[in-house]
Amino acid sequence: MTAFVFNVTFDCADPRTLSAFWTAVTGYEPTEVRDDFVHLLFFKVPEPKTVKNRMHVDLATRDVEAEIARLVALGASEIDRRDGNGTRWVVMNDPEGNEFCIG
Repeated sequence: MTAFVFNVTFDCADPRTLSAFWTAVTGYEPTEVRDDFVHLLFFKVPEPKTVKNRMHVDLATRDVEAEIARLVALGASEIDRRDGNGTRWVVMNDPEGNEFCIG
């Protein structure tokens, strides 16, 4: 038997707020909500984010500019526009500064 990805977990200051953002982004609904944890998964940690994520989420959409506008309205911020290896993407931050990309 091989291993499989069970969860991708975000450490954050406010699990409820960050899970609301990602629920609006993806349409995925939390299965459990507590003050210290929301099962999408967002775990409350005491320290703030201080450096670039070593792992991040890549999103895809058919209308990149419209989706960027929607994500910014939800609380994301655009960081950079990049291209390479025959593709283009936009680097963004969620409301707590976690990097993600969309292309």
